[in-house]
Amino acid sequence: MPIPFLDTVRPLRKIKIASISRNPYQPRKNFDKEAIDRLADSIRQYGVLNPLTVRRVDAGYELIAGERRLRASRAAGLSEVPCIVINADEEQSSAIALVENLQRRDLDFFEEAWGYKRLIELHGLTQEEAARRVGKTQSAVANKLRLLKLSPRNMQLIRDGNLTERHARSVLRLPDEERRLAATQYIIDHELNVSRSEQYIDKLLSEQETKVQERHITRFIKDVRFFLNTVDKAVGVMQQAGVDAKIEREEQDGELMLRILIPNVHK
Repeated sequence: MPIPFLDTVRPLRKIKIASISRNPYQPRKNFDKEAIDRLADSIRQYGVLNPLTVRRVDAGYELIAGERRLRASRAAGLSEVPCIVINADEEQSSAIALVENLQRRDLDFFEEAWGYKRLIELHGLTQEEAARRVGKTQSAVANKLRLLKLSPRNMQLIRDGNLTERHARSVLRLPDEERRLAATQYIIDHELNVSRSEQYIDKLLSEQETKVQERHITRFIKDVRFFLNTVDKAVGVMQQAGVDAKIEREEQDGELMLRILIPNVHK
């Protein structure tokens, strides 16, 4: 299903701001108030140079693309804005809203990932189908979606620290929330670039693997000791019952050989 972009010339219409509702599929969640105010100043001086895109709904019109312009126009005191009205269903509306933001580079990488997730879940699309809707490769969409494995708290920490998507991917290699948060804070505190961050994460993973191996070795030693104690107790029980049983131990080439001697009761 192609996205209904403006393949033909469509007339502009002046539509009252009060009759335009927000796009529920807007992927962008963070709007810079100062940037909106600057755009409002520009609109007061020059007007809205780039029309909004809307679609008809029962309550009037629903915004598809141009939320920053809508907010700035409202802040500038306008009552009407120039719009292009197109025929679009909900799936097309959500796809267009996402594409418009992607083309303008208005989304951060987490908002982009949430946009793909919402598009997929709302309309039952596969990753490949969603990628086709927005002109991306399936692998690009899959890579973005993996970022959503980070917790909201970690995402906000990454945003507040002005870290990049590659920083986020590096942190994502750690297996649990506590380590990810601690690593993110360390990267921010020490102002690590991507390369140094990846080296730091490599070091953490190496240390973790060493600890896991040490735990396995410790558990193995404990298991062996438990086995030896069990054998000793079994032989002790036989001795208390009058059986002339005994254990012979011999260490050779780093190995422990056990020989349990029990009288042959069948003789």
